[in-house]
Amino acid sequence: METFTSVFTDTYWSPYVVGIGIGLLSWLSFLISGKPIATSTTFARIGGKIEEAVTDDNTERRSYYKKIKLKVNWQWMLVVGVVIGSFLSAILSGNFQVGVWVPTLWASSFGDSEVLRVLVAFAGGIILGFGSRFAGGCTSGHGISGTLQLALSSWISAICFFIGGIITAHIIYHLIA
Repeated sequence: METFTSVFTDTYWSPYVVGIGIGLLSWLSFLISGKPIATSTTFARIGGKIEEAVTDDNTERRSYYKKIKLKVNWQWMLVVGVVIGSFLSAILSGNFQVGVWVPTLWASSFGDSEVLRVLVAFAGGIILGFGSRFAGGCTSGHGISGTLQLALSSWISAICFFIGGIITAHIIYHLIA
């Protein structure tokens, strides 16, 4: 019993356990909803809902939003669950910290400016959002669900995610000699 409860208080989980968990979640997603795990469409839908609220426009008439349909569905719940689960995990593991906006690795390369860190993270999120929609899916959609279905496009996307991430990390953190 102690081993079972320690999994909720551990700061880091075994990648094998996490991989099995993601595999089971993917399987359950297909079984229950008939749909793969994916999240980037949810963020596009949230953007459409925000646009609709701000502009008082019928955003759903636009061709892109006709395609993805501005609706609250199970993917919204997945995104909310990830946020809540991350928060609970940080609390239970004792790793939650208020006001820590600049990780050590970032600070060693770029200084400890919280404003710079938040601006770069925000810009990176926007670029990631556009990229995931351009690719027709995100790391969970392509990298987990698509590769699970042996979709060639998803395997190519997942390989490119890793290559792009490695190159970007080397450029950002000056690891290339």
